[in-house]
Amino acid sequence: MLVCVGLGNPGRRYAETRHNLGFMVLDALAGDLEVRWKAEKGFYFAAEGTIGDAPFRMVKPTTYVNRAGIAVREVMDRCSVPPERILVVLDDVNLPLGRLRLRRKGSAGGHNGLASIIAQVGSEDFPRLRLGIGMPESGDLIEYVLGAFDEAEWPTVREAIDRAVEGIRCFVSEGPDAAMNFCNAG
Repeated sequence: MLVCVGLGNPGRRYAETRHNLGFMVLDALAGDLEVRWKAEKGFYFAAEGTIGDAPFRMVKPTTYVNRAGIAVREVMDRCSVPPERILVVLDDVNLPLGRLRLRRKGSAGGHNGLASIIAQVGSEDFPRLRLGIGMPESGDLIEYVLGAFDEAEWPTVREAIDRAVEGIRCFVSEGPDAAMNFCNAG
């Protein structure tokens, strides 16, 4: 089974912030599949879905982004899923707004959520779908990622969310190579 983990912070205060792009993508996919989120034992919400004949699980940690690895470790242990079957969806300041990048593995790249997952899992060998939020022109990086998107950014954000949903569908139904070709083009 594939487990798709969206990174974000719980609560209304963070709902439409840049750091919650992973949650936004999974919420959009759950809406498309008409599945509901349920609180699980542990530090996450989960929803089960099927794309084609392939069942998969979506997870939203409740640990805040910087401690997401705790929830990922719980899911891995509970569902007996190896790291390579965990697809992490997250924001990335190193990519321009709206750009997607899917990789099979890699470093944390300065993202504290990925660093937490790598530390808890003990491996960098898990796929990740990064959605670009761009780098702030000036000011504090933490303020930027915890800030809401500007009104002018929303059309690009919505398009990126839609592409990410399609990328996840492709990953589940056709595998990582096809999904990388789809997500990384453009």
